[in-house]
Amino acid sequence: LYTAPESCEGRCGEPLSEEDECHCHPECESHGSCCGDYDRHCRPGGFSRSSDSITDQELLEVSEQLYGLDHNKARPTDIAINPQHQAAPGETGHKEDLSPHPLYKYVNEELFSKPTYSSFIKLLDNYQRATGREEEVTADELQEQDNFLREVMKTELMKKLFAFLHGKNRYDSEQEFLEDLKQMWFGLYSRGDGEQDSSGFEHVFSGEVKKGKVSGFHNWIRFYLLEKQGIVNYFSHNFNGPWDTFPDVLGLQFSWDGFYKEVGSAFIGSSPEFEFGLYTLCFLARPGRACHLSLGGHSLSIQTYPWTKSTYGNGRSFIATAYVMSP
Repeated sequence: LYTAPESCEGRCGEPLSEEDECHCHPECESHGSCCGDYDRHCRPGGFSRSSDSITDQELLEVSEQLYGLDHNKARPTDIAINPQHQAAPGETGHKEDLSPHPLYKYVNEELFSKPTYSSFIKLLDNYQRATGREEEVTADELQEQDNFLREVMKTELMKKLFAFLHGKNRYDSEQEFLEDLKQMWFGLYSRGDGEQDSSGFEHVFSGEVKKGKVSGFHNWIRFYLLEKQGIVNYFSHNFNGPWDTFPDVLGLQFSWDGFYKEVGSAFIGSSPEFEFGLYTLCFLARPGRACHLSLGGHSLSIQTYPWTKSTYGNGRSFIATAYVMSP
């Protein structure tokens, strides 16, 4: 279900990449690798213009801008972590607790009173973590989704992201962007037996359990809150990012109420809007393949995948997953 897109919609002029199943650059004709809808989208008269494609360089530039606008991220004094054991590549599947102490020694919980944090945290208890069990979405939970989206859209970071996407003719108005964010992230689809049991937000930020394993769960706030309650047990890490400030990146091994996660990569100390914005950018610009960014002068890649079994609107894709890649 996790595949690169086979369409040229919004991709005309993108550089050729071996990661792509098909291509939308004019050179694809000589290579015989054009997507099936290349003519409809990318030839003169098609409704996707090459100027609307997002180049690799533009991704580096806009990601640095978003990094600089993460005004709500943790300060160095707000978080103290204790990574302890670093797992070798062959150790991540061993399910051994090699770190006797919690990952988080200290978090300044005043962070959580910031509007984007508090509205984000209220969303985390809205989900049945087991796939195959239909989600029952209440009116209050719908309101919590709207509150979170409204708060993140007030931030300079998300306004910058919208301005960038608007300049690429992806959205005509902020309201259209807001409505699409709600669908791509919170729209329900079925990972199980036809039940509306999952969404991009649940999978990425809250976490799920599928076939006895933790699926998704890539958020530091969720991890901290559950570790504090004794529900998450930190085992080890296999990657620690190059940053000496926040946001940092860790690749984690942990148990969630008895279910194991072999590698749960996560930003540490970033604001909810930072992760939400970066994942959205990469999902729209490079769905199904590595999205190469620059954050504080450091290279970093994010992987996203669209859900391929169902769509919304005019064939738009829900988010299946999004996560920061550990080298």
